[in-house]
Amino acid sequence: MTAQCLHIESQQLLHHLDFHQPSSFEEDVVHPGWKTAMDTKLQALEATKTWNIVPFPQGKKPIACKWVYKVKCKADRSLERLKAKLVVKGCTRKEGVDYTETFSPVVKMTTIRVLMTIAVKKRWHLH
Repeated sequence: MTAQCLHIESQQLLHHLDFHQPSSFEEDVVHPGWKTAMDTKLQALEATKTWNIVPFPQGKKPIACKWVYKVKCKADRSLERLKAKLVVKGCTRKEGVDYTETFSPVVKMTTIRVLMTIAVKKRWHLH
């Protein structure tokens, strides 16, 4: 399938489910499903102690963030859940000024298991 077909198919699916991915905070905050998704994400971030609240340094400009939304569907195309993710708008950051650390993506255990299974089947050496 081409990307355009997938896009059209996903738009039809979202229309059928009466859900769409909001394009603004004002649009999503009025929908109870997206509000629940945002609350769930914030609770998860607090539970894992992802951040600390600290005093803001004088003379510094904060880095903006935004919510990104995704409709997750099951294999039969029924609604699985609404997912919200809080992301930083990193394009405005400058190395040594706004940040000093490098962040790496997190790999799911399912992905590691799949890669290890392939390595075993192909008799690859792992190190």
